[in-house]
Amino acid sequence: MQIPAFPECNHSLVQSLHHHSDCELLTLFQRHPEDGKYFLAIFCRYSPIVYSLIQHSVRSPAQTNYLFAITWRHLFYELGGLDLSQQLAQNFSLQNWLIQVTALCINRVELPAVEEINYSLQSAAPPLWCFMEQALEYLLPRQRLMVLMAQTFHWSESRIAAYLQAEGEMISAHQVRQELELGYQQLELALPEDICAIYLQRPLPDALSQERAELEDIFRLNPLEPVFEA
Repeated sequence: MQIPAFPECNHSLVQSLHHHSDCELLTLFQRHPEDGKYFLAIFCRYSPIVYSLIQHSVRSPAQTNYLFAITWRHLFYELGGLDLSQQLAQNFSLQNWLIQVTALCINRVELPAVEEINYSLQSAAPPLWCFMEQALEYLLPRQRLMVLMAQTFHWSESRIAAYLQAEGEMISAHQVRQELELGYQQLELALPEDICAIYLQRPLPDALSQERAELEDIFRLNPLEPVFEA
C-alpha cells in the first residue's frame, strides 16, 4: 500500500512555509492558533514518516488510515501544549518526538473492527478533522449536539426534535433546521480562515449549509470519541 499524497500540501499557503525549520513552525503554530497553515505544514512534512510507521504495524488499510487520523489528532493537541523552552534545552528533535508519540499511539489505541470503520482519508484529511473538531467547541452545547446528531448519526430534524423533546426541550423540527443552519455557519466562522481557503476553496463568510456533503465526509470519524490520555 502506497503512502497517500495530500493535495493540500501543494497549496501556496503551505508551500510558502517550506523554508521554516521544525522549531520555527512549532513556535508559529503555538503563537498563532488562529492560523492553521503551520500545523498543516508540519503535517505535510512528517505525514509520510508517521504513515509508514503505522502501515508497518497495522495490516488492514482501513485500520491504517483510521489510526493515522487518530494519531494526528493526538499530535495536534500535544503539539499545542508542548513546552518548547524545556524541549529546546534538551536538544529537542521534532522528528524523534513524532516517532515516539506515533509508537505510543500504535501500542495504546484500540482499533475498531474493519467493518466498523467508515472513515475516508481522501474525503477528510486529519488536519481538517482536527480543526473541525476544535471548531465544534465554539458551538453552544445544544447546537453542537444537534450538529453531531445530523452529521455523525445522520438523524433527521424530526428525530432530533423528538430526542430533545424527550429530554425536556421545547423544540420543533423546524426550529432544529434553523439551529442546524446557524450551527453550520458558526462552524465555518470558527475555522481558521486559511483552513477554509485551503480545504473549502472559499473565503469567509459563506454558509457551510450550502455544501453539506463536505461536512458529512469530515464527520465520518466519531467526534465523540475522546483523545486518549498518555
